[in-house]
Amino acid sequence: MSKTLYFLPIAILSIAVYSFAIEPHPDAVPNSHPPGHVDIEANVAYIVADPKKLDGIVLDETDAVLVGDWQYSTHTPPYVGIGYLHDQKKGKGEKSVTWNLDLPEAGKYEVRVSHCYNVRRSTKSPITIHHREESTTVRINQQEVPEHGKLFRTLGVFTFDAGKSGSIVIANDGTDENKVVIADAVQLIRVE
Repeated sequence: MSKTLYFLPIAILSIAVYSFAIEPHPDAVPNSHPPGHVDIEANVAYIVADPKKLDGIVLDETDAVLVGDWQYSTHTPPYVGIGYLHDQKKGKGEKSVTWNLDLPEAGKYEVRVSHCYNVRRSTKSPITIHHREESTTVRINQQEVPEHGKLFRTLGVFTFDAGKSGSIVIANDGTDENKVVIADAVQLIRVE
């Protein structure tokens, strides 16, 4: 009887060690890919296993509220934490991932969203930022490479109140029927 041996890159081994500290989102469908199985090996180097090492306030998918069945994946790096979520190309208009903010101080923040990218991604994923003035929806092409470390994309600068009045929502309404919507992490950087 033969055994298959997997040799994992150092970045994936560090993710495996870090992942013991983080449990997958309890409402998400489990990952269907074996550990270390990735489509773009070179992008493993851009994974940020520990969100606390990033600037500003970072909330991972484990901090979000899910509506509908979102599935975990580690197949397409880069991502933040232990993986990312996708909508499985199903239930268009019925799914969302919401990060409820709890900001230490009022002011202007650059809002960024992370997502992995390839041709299987939605070209018009809606992200709604609920901020002081109103709600703003930005549609992004998740096939494009994000400008910050191949991981985060800037959505704009918005004014928020301190505390729990703001939120950021990724949904799958109005997106391509045969493409997946990705939800990974959000980052808010204070703008002076």
